[in-house]
Amino acid sequence: MTQFSSLLSEMASVAENAYQFAMTNLTSAQRSADIGIGGDGTPTMFLDQFIEEPVLAVAEKFKINVLSEEVGWIDRGSAYTVVLDPVDGTANSAAGVPISGFSAAIVEDDIIVESLVTWLGTNYSWRAHCDDAVVQRTTGRTKLAGAALSMLRPRPSTWNTWSVLAQTSERVRILGSSVIEACLVADGAIDAFCDPGGDIHRIVDIAAVSLIVEKSGGALKDAQGRPLSFSPDLTLRWSGIAAATPQLADEIASIIGGNPAVSSND
Repeated sequence: MTQFSSLLSEMASVAENAYQFAMTNLTSAQRSADIGIGGDGTPTMFLDQFIEEPVLAVAEKFKINVLSEEVGWIDRGSAYTVVLDPVDGTANSAAGVPISGFSAAIVEDDIIVESLVTWLGTNYSWRAHCDDAVVQRTTGRTKLAGAALSMLRPRPSTWNTWSVLAQTSERVRILGSSVIEACLVADGAIDAFCDPGGDIHRIVDIAAVSLIVEKSGGALKDAQGRPLSFSPDLTLRWSGIAAATPQLADEIASIIGGNPAVSSND
């Protein structure tokens, strides 16, 4: 347990150092430069790789397997894998919007052992261990009516569902970093966060926050009921609903899953 904590803390520290350097010394154009396709099959910005490289060096020192958004799967024959997204919300940080997070989870045999999320550029951090007791920190809200809801931006194929969720809730935010938004659910700052049906999230986006939300008394759920998989296949996607309670997660899932206008092929 101590070794895992040390690994996650060191990874977060080097990610923060790289982030601070990039934000201070690189222009928006340099940070956002497209440098190729990452391990998840989507374009990689320079900032993604710049922050990932020192994080990977820490993982190599600890001789642990890696599943990361940009580099993909690194098999070192370890019983443990770190599932990580060195910078979630890259588009924000590349543009100079200070809302992005470092996210990492230690996994053994499909069990998340420990998680850490940090809000880059701030002192905010969230950590959870599988042996931690559940401590109620979420708002405890069970109904979407009156809720403060954070969502991914609407897309053509998710617009109808996005609108239903927005009109049913009391307040809507779009922050642009799934891990930060899920952790704000864990903190009780907002009631729920979701992808309104686009199946955008990979396991690197939701592994760490799933344990953090659970240990805060909340629930992380897929709208189609699909369980999380820690297979090194970054083409697998989930909707990703983080909610203050299982009841609220179920209501959001029913709205997303019940709208025929929503397509997973966005």
